[in-house]
Amino acid sequence: MVLSWSRRRVFRRARKGKDVPGPAGASDLDVDVEVVVPTHFRCPITLDLMKDPVTLSTGITYDRDSIEKWVESGNQTCPVTNQSLISFDVIPNHAIRRMIQEWCVEHRSYGVERIPTPRIPVTQYEVSDICGKIMSATQRGDDNKCQQLVAKIKIWGRESERNKKCIVENGAAVALANAFSSFSSASIEKNVGLLDEILGLLTWILPKRQDGYSQIQAQSLLSSEASLSCMVWFLNSKDLSSRQNAALVLKQVPVEPLAKTEGMIEALVKMIKEPVGPSATKACLKAIFQMVSSSNEKERIIKRCVELSLVMLLLEALVDGDRGTSEKALGTLDCICDYGEGKEVAKANMLTLPIVVKKILRVSGLASDFGVSILWKLCDKMEETVVKEALQVGAFQKVLVLLQVGCGENTKGKATDLLKLLNAYKNTVECVDSSLDLKYLKKPF
Repeated sequence: MVLSWSRRRVFRRARKGKDVPGPAGASDLDVDVEVVVPTHFRCPITLDLMKDPVTLSTGITYDRDSIEKWVESGNQTCPVTNQSLISFDVIPNHAIRRMIQEWCVEHRSYGVERIPTPRIPVTQYEVSDICGKIMSATQRGDDNKCQQLVAKIKIWGRESERNKKCIVENGAAVALANAFSSFSSASIEKNVGLLDEILGLLTWILPKRQDGYSQIQAQSLLSSEASLSCMVWFLNSKDLSSRQNAALVLKQVPVEPLAKTEGMIEALVKMIKEPVGPSATKACLKAIFQMVSSSNEKERIIKRCVELSLVMLLLEALVDGDRGTSEKALGTLDCICDYGEGKEVAKANMLTLPIVVKKILRVSGLASDFGVSILWKLCDKMEETVVKEALQVGAFQKVLVLLQVGCGENTKGKATDLLKLLNAYKNTVECVDSSLDLKYLKKPF
């Protein structure tokens, strides 16, 4: 394989009638120039020009990205020599890198771009060391030192995905969660800068894959009363970035501690009413859905949600919500309809039936399941008005098609019951197209 750059160099006359100088021997004719990359500048694995040359214990130099992918794939030998690797550590080959950069500069007129000097990736020893220092500073209550160390982790994470992976795999989640819990209990106002920085890091550290023990330990620390009270404080703050970070971190907290935290429901509903971004809205909807569906206190929580006008907010989110938002909003509305007060509020809202019917078969299988369940709970033999309204917005056609294309057994049973009920009134009302456009509906607040 030959790696080369080709560039057609054309020498034309300048505007003032003077010749533009070119290489010795060049004429006014087109010239094809091919630049071949020296073999020792190419990675033995990909045969591409090395951007970050590193040397293995076997003495062979590879591009860092290529050899790391080779090792991560489970290989334990040197690709060139086939020797077993005593160590997987790599050493930056600065000499080769400088030679490559000089060669690029010499051939830049042929379209060769100079490779930037790579940043040396953070090592597991550095991450473990800084995590240990964060734990010590936290134990001493040294917020200034802790903030310096947290800032260092933030810089490492910004440099590359490789650094982020190393940070996640070497205990950062536990160290940061411990610091967050400790300084939250000390004083939120005094440590607000440090706590905000930690929340920002946890938004990308917690979702990444890590060992089970670290995940559980970090979640336990973030479930403390001090940590959750601090997150409620951030949810109610005026800083949009802090509010979003708090919402994203809450996705990683178990449901029962969330349900018991004073002011949590109010703060989450406020975030939905005054959204700061789609990801934050989804995170809040997910937290509320978990509480109303699986918490031991779900009846109390649903009652509070109804008092806070969450039903209207859910319907508003459904009007132009994407798949994730729609699924969570429909799931939450379905749980609310399990309780008398919530069911009555949903029935009384003129938007409930048209929006729910519209979402069936338009979002996902899960959204359709929730939609059918909501209709099944709202349509009752004793509620002739509701049944007729459902028919008018096209519920019969939607449910019939859903049964034809297929659905789960539980949804199938509810859909069958619905069709029987709707069919009894089918000839008494005029049906309309259930695909009506709802995006221009005005907010009631």
